[in-house]
Amino acid sequence: MSDALKKLQEKIGSTPDGEFGPNTARNIARFYDLSAEQAAHLLGQAAHESGNFKLTRENLNYSAEAMCRVWPRRFPTLESAEPYARNPSKLAAKVYVGRMGNETPEQAALYIGRGFLQLTGLENYKAFAADMRLPEVIQDPSLCEEEYAFETALWFFKRNRLFDIANDGVNDDTIKMITKRVNGGYHGLEDRSKKTKDIYRWLT
Repeated sequence: MSDALKKLQEKIGSTPDGEFGPNTARNIARFYDLSAEQAAHLLGQAAHESGNFKLTRENLNYSAEAMCRVWPRRFPTLESAEPYARNPSKLAAKVYVGRMGNETPEQAALYIGRGFLQLTGLENYKAFAADMRLPEVIQDPSLCEEEYAFETALWFFKRNRLFDIANDGVNDDTIKMITKRVNGGYHGLEDRSKKTKDIYRWLT
């Protein structure tokens, strides 16, 4: 369990109790100068992706059955998944080498998903480090698990112009569009929608 939310709460002036609620949401919006719409979309997606701001490190300790569900194209059968079951480093090499700037198994294992929206891959870590002027995260990507967990999510929204979509309001269409950009599909859309709308009510 990460202390990322407590560190964020300290930064923005909320009680660092590790619980996400209306006061924390309002202080995040104020501290980062986000409109109610922008904050609702960002926080709704981040809350879903991180288990309500509790999980900030990708867990690749999968069973063979889970791999077949998550990566059906890579693991079409249980037999194809079995060699990678409960072996995070080997699985990272299988699914991330040759993608997102990762050229070696070591890079694939090091630059796994971290932060509230799962910053993943050496290419994205480099872009985040450059844009946010945080070169230290290249040498120590674990900093994105707590110190910069929220900043990774903020960066993702800015880089992918998701705040432009958020400015169109909090409704089913905008939530669906942003979910597609964040997730690559619509996994968890119902939960993302509920969280986004609830947070928007807190902020308005």
